[in-house]
Amino acid sequence: MFDIGWTELLLIAVVAIVVIGPKDLPRAMRTVGQWTTKMKRMAGDFQRQFNEAVREAELDDVKNQVTQLGKINPMADLKKSLTKVDTDLKADLKKVDDSIAGSLAKPDAVNPVPKTPPAIAATPVAAAEIAAPEAVVIESAEPVAAVPVAEVKT
Repeated sequence: MFDIGWTELLLIAVVAIVVIGPKDLPRAMRTVGQWTTKMKRMAGDFQRQFNEAVREAELDDVKNQVTQLGKINPMADLKKSLTKVDTDLKADLKKVDDSIAGSLAKPDAVNPVPKTPPAIAATPVAAAEIAAPEAVVIESAEPVAAVPVAEVKT
């Protein structure tokens, strides 16, 4: 705030000794000290009152916000949201049920019955064409006897 250096203080001290005199200088210094103490005390009181006013204003704001929050009923909002979701789901379910009922009334539209393929002419297979397999041989480390497979009877 004030930038007073040592040279300025020395100049003020010399002027005070010359103007006030060495005899009254201690009493003058005491008076100046008392005045500065009073000024500091007044500045501290002012700052304290200012801080209290700010704190009370902030507390009033907080109190108003809490009051506003108390007026809001979250359960009512939740009930409204759930009711809306419930009605939307019921409407969608009804649409699905209607579409299923409509598709059951018209089976050809959803699951058309495939036409039977034309009959394949059955060709007789001669017994000679079906050959009976010989014996099956399994190769392994140990010798195994051949196992005959059942013959096809015609």
